[in-house]
Amino acid sequence: MNYITPRNRFQTTFTSLDELISSDHAVRVLDAFVEKLDLKPLQYHIKTLNSEGRPPFAPKVFLKLYLYGYLNGIRSSRRLERECQRNIEVQWLLGTLQPNYHSIADFRKNNSRALRNTFTLYVLFLKEAELLGGRTIAVDGTKVRASNSKKNNYNPKKIERHLKYIEEQTEQYLKQLDSNDREEQQSEPITEVKQKLERLKTQAIKYEALRDTLEGSEQPQISTTDTDARALLVQGQVVEVSYNMQAAVDDKHKLIVATHTLNRNDRNALSGIALEAKANLQATSITVISDKGYHNGRELNKCATENIETICAQQEIVNSNEHGTTEAYLVSKFVYNETDDTYICPAGQTLRTRGTWHKKSRERDSYMFKKYRTPKCNTCAVKHLCTGRKKGGREIERSEYAGAVEANKRRYEANKALYRKRQELNEHIFGTIKRKWGYSYTDLRGLEKVNGEHSLIALVYNLRRTITILGTKDILEKLKNWKPDYKGIVCAYTKQTSLEANSAKIKLAWSIAA
Repeated sequence: MNYITPRNRFQTTFTSLDELISSDHAVRVLDAFVEKLDLKPLQYHIKTLNSEGRPPFAPKVFLKLYLYGYLNGIRSSRRLERECQRNIEVQWLLGTLQPNYHSIADFRKNNSRALRNTFTLYVLFLKEAELLGGRTIAVDGTKVRASNSKKNNYNPKKIERHLKYIEEQTEQYLKQLDSNDREEQQSEPITEVKQKLERLKTQAIKYEALRDTLEGSEQPQISTTDTDARALLVQGQVVEVSYNMQAAVDDKHKLIVATHTLNRNDRNALSGIALEAKANLQATSITVISDKGYHNGRELNKCATENIETICAQQEIVNSNEHGTTEAYLVSKFVYNETDDTYICPAGQTLRTRGTWHKKSRERDSYMFKKYRTPKCNTCAVKHLCTGRKKGGREIERSEYAGAVEANKRRYEANKALYRKRQELNEHIFGTIKRKWGYSYTDLRGLEKVNGEHSLIALVYNLRRTITILGTKDILEKLKNWKPDYKGIVCAYTKQTSLEANSAKIKLAWSIAA
């Protein structure tokens, strides 16, 4: 038959692995990048040769393997082990070495901080290669599902609901026992009822232990599988137990310049990711664009003090005195005079302050503010349009961060065209990472390890995009001439809230009477 004839399996051939890999293959970039690194200053866990036994694998072997795996959508240690045995590209990359899955998994688990440092070092390479603008950065976050189900996430209300249900069921079974004692015919064997009561008692002990642990930790919720995971609002009313991956993206080529992962929403996250981006870029000043989920006076003020200009969409301002207020007399219509610290109302009256600072507390947030009033409110003809308060007059509250908020508002209104670029910068990378590559969840547990994995994902994204921009030949040439500078690359992102210290208590509580 007229078909192409396959090669005879028993025919001996002479070739090399290098001949099987094209000169412009992406795997050559991974190899050149890792070979250029000195892993010790990056804080990799380096095993030493013992006097007896088999020598360990070099840490560069595992780093190459994980870069290749994440670049090709493979992150399972068992699947990576199989790739070492059957994949020609991996065999070329590792020189036919075949580490087992346990060693592969341990490398990622033990080198979270080192992976973050490697990402930071690559950002410096991108800067030297003139692939970063280094002036305008778009910031956003995306939720990544944690290795913890909703069922194993608890808050005080949920715990009390379970305890109440257990109490009701216990009372019902006790009544059934009393009824069985009085009647000759038993609807259910006494032994089965007693077993159910014992199970309810065991469950009650678990939930009471969880409640005590939660009260002692001063946290709003607790997870029993991954103690650092939190139930976060994903979209609309949808809540998932997840982590919040932050990313700062440079506007020149949509490359990630900073990333870290939180276990809370975006409201208190702006200054942390902005400062990390500025440090990684080694810049004196940058402009950061973010959506209204990041709008927070304290965070905007922190950025201002660090020479970071913010263009953040403003949330709707709600004032406690605006009940019954018409649009013409909203707080935004009052003009602040910085020189004498007063407000001028739409009717032309001056509101003054006594200078007393008051404290207002919210969840995870508190700030100081001053009150502004005028006695002219009592005789004002338009008072009914300005405030719904029957006693006294209109009060204006001014936060200690109002100056930073107003400056940000002016920049936002003057740069709306620039602000509209935010979505196309950030959504591009999140769409690639989560939808195309499938990294919408993590199998790792603990904030530290998840941070390491997300830094690895961001590094792989930057590598892939750099290859697309420059081409394999140019990037290999730049890597060849690159002299890595390890000073100042140690990741020092803000330490996040963690229940790590209570993890032993949580696990103990969940295994009582098991």
